Amino acid sequence: MARRDHRKDPQIGNFNNSDFDTVRLPLRFLQSRLGVSPHCEFLEEEENWWNRDGRAIGEAVDRSGTPWLRMFDRFGQRVDEVLFPPEYYSMLRRGYRAGIVWRAFEQQSILPTCLLNYIISFSEPGICCPYAVSLGTAVPLAKYGSRELQERFLPQLLRRGDTVWQGATWMTEIKGGSDLGSAVETIATQAGNRWQLTGDKYFASNVGAELAVVAARPEGANSGVRGLALFLVPRYRENGHLNYFIRRLKDKIATRSVPTGEVELRESEGYLLGSADSGIYQILEVLNLSRVANSIVSVALAQRAIAEALAFAERRKAFGKSIFDQPLLHRQFELRLAKLQEAFALAWESVELLNEVWMQRRPYSGRYQLFRLVAHLAKYWTAEFAVDTAKWSMEVHGGLGVLGECGVERWLREAMILAIWEGTSHRQMLDGIEVMERKKAHRMLFELLSAANDPIEDAREMEVRIDRHLRLPADEREAGAEPLFRSLAEFAATALARKYPR
Repeated sequence: MARRDHRKDPQIGNFNNSDFDTVRLPLRFLQSRLGVSPHCEFLEEEENWWNRDGRAIGEAVDRSGTPWLRMFDRFGQRVDEVLFPPEYYSMLRRGYRAGIVWRAFEQQSILPTCLLNYIISFSEPGICCPYAVSLGTAVPLAKYGSRELQERFLPQLLRRGDTVWQGATWMTEIKGGSDLGSAVETIATQAGNRWQLTGDKYFASNVGAELAVVAARPEGANSGVRGLALFLVPRYRENGHLNYFIRRLKDKIATRSVPTGEVELRESEGYLLGSADSGIYQILEVLNLSRVANSIVSVALAQRAIAEALAFAERRKAFGKSIFDQPLLHRQFELRLAKLQEAFALAWESVELLNEVWMQRRPYSGRYQLFRLVAHLAKYWTAEFAVDTAKWSMEVHGGLGVLGECGVERWLREAMILAIWEGTSHRQMLDGIEVMERKKAHRMLFELLSAANDPIEDAREMEVRIDRHLRLPADEREAGAEPLFRSLAEFAATALARKYPR
């Protein structure tokens, strides 16, 4: 595909002050892209709180570093309590009360959840991990849990008050997360109407959650991913004792508002979700939910980085005028704004497709396979864009950008985690190539793009390039995946951006 000439691209250049004003606050940007939303009143109230209080709490939590794990009470009993400052819990519960989980079920739509996720992420991206994995616990429970399990646990996750339960999704073990078939060594043994799980989860986000969905291998099951199953594991056993143990908390460079730790499962009580031979499909459904959330957070973080750079550049003077008005930097701001619009278009397409298919089960429709491809493209492209934009924002600030006291470097730390969470860029490429090869999802993608635009220049050339790549020998196909996947992501983002106003 011929590389775009930005000098001729109508999406680039000639932005006015009102265009740049859209990046200052998240709701303003959402309205510029989506028009007036039916949820605007609710979102405006949330934006005001997060911009005023949530931002300050998030900054304090980040400065405080890794939270503290209290393993025993004063009587020597194991409690494994994760301790944060009290203000953290006021921030955490704000999102749950606003409906980051319950709105999806009450309104039978993912859209309000994703809009709220965007608003929150602009101020505090790390807190959206607990929200995403809580939704990722509620959805498989609602789809695959027995009526008894749903009646027992689902209302707890959908509460609107401060007693709401949190969820968690634990798949990864010490050998890594990409090759789940060989990496998952947790064994599940049936014990009546329950199962007992024994194993260790190495990257367990939102430890301390009241419920977790956990990947494990039923005893005697086949090796590989086909032998995995998905289980619901409560925080406490039916007798009230701890059902899993937290070995330690991870010292991460960012996302400190989500506690990540190592979890020990020791004959932990669990409940099978769905059938024992379909776990890998349920696991991937959960992961793709989180990948869409990751894309939304990535775009919101990139917007925040641009907003910080804009606020600084307008007031910083050099050679007699603001650095924002210097031609080279002004051009860079135009390019960043155009790329932000494109990244949002790709991320939001994954949201709208998810909204169509999030309650589907096997056998999946063609729209589900299209969703899979767009979700991989969006997760990959938006995370890469967030990292690059956060780095650029630091450069706009010059030497001040590397100082912790200025707060700008935090966005690069946060963005670097987004590129790894829920599957690295490498994983998105491989899974994206797989769904194109097996399900021809790229053809559905080009149909989608053609329906949303006038005939797209170079679309046929891009499609031919993909088909040619898919015919390569397996090793060669994988080795050359990155430039192809990057080109397709950029192509899709640019085409989808044309659906929205300048």
